[in-house]
Amino acid sequence: MKILLAGDSTVATCPTHEYPMSGWGAQLPPLVYSRASVHNLAKGGASTESFRDEGLWAALLAEASEGDTVLIQFGHNDQKKQHLAARTGYAANLRTMVGEVRDRGAAPVLCTPVERRHFVAGPPSSVRGGRLEDSLEDYPEVVREIALELAVPLIDLNAWTRELYLRRGRDGSEALFCHFAPGEHAYWPDGLADNTHFSQDGAATVAAFVAGKLSGLGLPGPAPEGAALTGTTAGRA
Repeated sequence: MKILLAGDSTVATCPTHEYPMSGWGAQLPPLVYSRASVHNLAKGGASTESFRDEGLWAALLAEASEGDTVLIQFGHNDQKKQHLAARTGYAANLRTMVGEVRDRGAAPVLCTPVERRHFVAGPPSSVRGGRLEDSLEDYPEVVREIALELAVPLIDLNAWTRELYLRRGRDGSEALFCHFAPGEHAYWPDGLADNTHFSQDGAATVAAFVAGKLSGLGLPGPAPEGAALTGTTAGRA
């Protein structure tokens, strides 16, 4: 059985020179390998349109077969294109993807796009302080609506990551992302403050949530206790 992933850089396996940057899909295999193999076709910069145009969607469908699971998470790059607005091009592309996965006999699962860590000034949203920007506009809500409309399982990563960042707070949530001081990372010698792309810890935390939700949906979920690789912080939230 296979779990196939379609998405952008927040899902993808990042280039080795960007370590420890990671998409959550790269951290999923240690959690599910005894039940399903993970095929991560997600790519940095991908939208629902470019993923098809570059042949990645065709490659995914060629691998998908009856009984497999296909997780779909886009939005970060669609919102940069006017013709891929949430309720027009983006929604149409998601509906087409769901139909094509079902035509292969596989099970589509829609994921709302993970939130960016954009704390802004204003009334606090939690006891730990801070307020999160809704950086993805109405894209997450459209995914929820389509999941309901087409009776597709939904993993609401946007709502969950928002709650995660607020629970950890402005300072505590920073470790989930890639922040480097000048001179700390050879690839970014001037430093980096990236609140979109996960660190190993952040990606593993999201992957653990995804694995748990898959299990709850009756799909390939976490490996039996003790089977996953040790030394990970995936279970900590």
